[in-house]
Amino acid sequence: MTSLLWLMQLPGWAQALVATLFTWVMTAAGASLVFMFRKVGKTASCLMLSGAAGIMLASSFFSLLLPALERGGEDCWLLLTCGFIAGGAVIVLTDIFMGFADKGKNSRSSAVMCVAVTMHNIPEGLAVGVAFGAAAMGSQTGFTAAAMLALGIGIQNFPEGMCVAFPLRANGMSRFKSFFIGQLSGAVEIAAGVLGALAVTVISGILPFALAFSAGAMVAVVCAELVPESFASGKVMATAGVILGFALMMSLDVAFG
Repeated sequence: MTSLLWLMQLPGWAQALVATLFTWVMTAAGASLVFMFRKVGKTASCLMLSGAAGIMLASSFFSLLLPALERGGEDCWLLLTCGFIAGGAVIVLTDIFMGFADKGKNSRSSAVMCVAVTMHNIPEGLAVGVAFGAAAMGSQTGFTAAAMLALGIGIQNFPEGMCVAFPLRANGMSRFKSFFIGQLSGAVEIAAGVLGALAVTVISGILPFALAFSAGAMVAVVCAELVPESFASGKVMATAGVILGFALMMSLDVAFG
C-alpha cells in the first residue's frame, strides 16, 4: 500500500515510466521462457491472449474514450472520431506494410514478426503514457483505470515476447540472442509511454485527441492480433477469456476508478 501511494504521488511521466517498465518486464518474462521450454501450450496462450483482449477492450472505453468525451465536451465528437480512426489506421497500415515486407509468404519471417510486434508496442506505450498523464492532470481517467490498462497491455506482452523469441530460437539463433531480441521488442514502450505522458501534460489541449487515438490503436491491436490468435485455439475458451477480462476491467474501473 505504501508503494502504491508513493507511485500515485509521482508526476504523470514518472508514473508512465514505472508502468511501461512493468509492461517491458512482462515482455522479457515471456521471452525468457525460451531458456526453459521448446514451446508453450495452446491453452495457456489462448487464455492470456483472450483475457488481455477483454481487458484492453474495456480499457479502450472506460480508460480512454469515456474520459476523452468528458474532457472534450459533447461537441468534440469529430475530434474524437478522427483521433480514434487515426489510432486504428496506424495499426492497420503497420500490418499492411509488414505484409508487403513479408514478400508474399504465408507466414511471417522471424524478422518481420519482430518488427511488427515492436511497431505495435509504440502506440501501446503511448496509450499507457496518455492514461497516466491524464490521471495526473486530474482527468476523469483515474489512477486505477490507467493501472489496469497497463496491466492488460502487460498481460498481452507476455505471449508477444514468446512470439518473437521462440521463432528466432527455432531458426537456429542462440537462446540468449533470442531472448535479447524478444525483450527488446517491448523496450520501445518505455520511451513511448514517457513521451505520451509529457505530451498531454505540456499540451493539455491535445488530451481528448490523444486518448481517442490510443483507444483506436488498442481496438485495432485487439482485432488484428489478440482475437484471431486466441480464437484459433478454441472459440469457447477464448470467448470466456474475453468476457472475464472485460468484466474484470469494468468492475475495477467502476468500483475504484
